[in-house]
Amino acid sequence: MENDLSWQEFDRVEMRIGTIIEASIFEEARNPSYKLKIDFGEKIGHRKSSAQITKRYQPEELIGKQVVAVINFPKKQIATLMSECLVLGSLGQENDIVLLSSDLPVENGLRVG
Repeated sequence: MENDLSWQEFDRVEMRIGTIIEASIFEEARNPSYKLKIDFGEKIGHRKSSAQITKRYQPEELIGKQVVAVINFPKKQIATLMSECLVLGSLGQENDIVLLSSDLPVENGLRVG
């Protein structure tokens, strides 16, 4: 297939495990979203992101949840928030997103691959 990625290309995508430490309604966003602050451990630190995950999750239940995020995309301005990582999830019909996470607690900042 001509759309196949090489191993070298895939290896450049830096997916890491982080723990959500803050979650709140992102009132300024165009689509229903939450503002997230995620702890990726001592070396990487905290990163901010937004996520359109309001159909399945409430902000208070996100606190302490470990998620998978891409941390080496360029920063992106989303309304009033500078997003510093991309939180990953499976995308169902009508933006029904389920977060990708670790099934067991692991150290923040571990690489996913």
